Amino acid sequence: MEISVIIPTLNEADRIAEVVRRTRDLGECEVIVVDGGSDDGTLELARQEADQALPGPRGRALQQNAGAAAARGDVLLFLHADCWLEPGSLEEIRSALDSGDVPAGCFRQRIDAQGAAYRMLEWGNAARVRCFGWAYGDQGIFIRREVFERVGGFPEVRLMEDLLLSKSLARHGGVRLLGPRLHVSPRRWQQNGILRQTLRNWTLLTLAHCGVSPDSLARHYVDVR
Repeated sequence: MEISVIIPTLNEADRIAEVVRRTRDLGECEVIVVDGGSDDGTLELARQEADQALPGPRGRALQQNAGAAAARGDVLLFLHADCWLEPGSLEEIRSALDSGDVPAGCFRQRIDAQGAAYRMLEWGNAARVRCFGWAYGDQGIFIRREVFERVGGFPEVRLMEDLLLSKSLARHGGVRLLGPRLHVSPRRWQQNGILRQTLRNWTLLTLAHCGVSPDSLARHYVDVR
């Protein structure tokens, strides 16, 4: 079961090399970086470390679909550049998929900051997957390639492509939540404030469920890097 790890980037020169090295340390896998037009040398640094480092159109959905198209693995793992997985994660993916009835999954998070508020965020994000099957990109979404192609990949929208993909997986067996092995940078919450960022996320999610276009909502989302 070959796993291709796809990392979309935009101006991540200060961390891309480390993320790729940590990913390689997990064991045998293909590492693909798809850059959305960085002007800080991210792509050049990625070419020194990854199996493939590709220029692509800006936008996570577009970049991740481009990486999937270039991948040779029969399992696709989408990993944000400010996240890293602990040893044993690839084995957990293979174990979860071996049964044949799990099409996709993600990981519990460990936000790399101290404080009860961060632990509550981790708990809430895990509960969202358990209760609704909705995984976000910073939870490390993995999926069988055949299923990814069957649902048409990530919807090519500017925001919430991960949520829309999760919803499309509901009729194919849903998303399995694995153990606490995904470390996440706290930079979004630290720059915007935990309460403000959380309320903004909930508001965008509610508006999306009410039918507001993700492309329209993207104008109100600040992507911190």
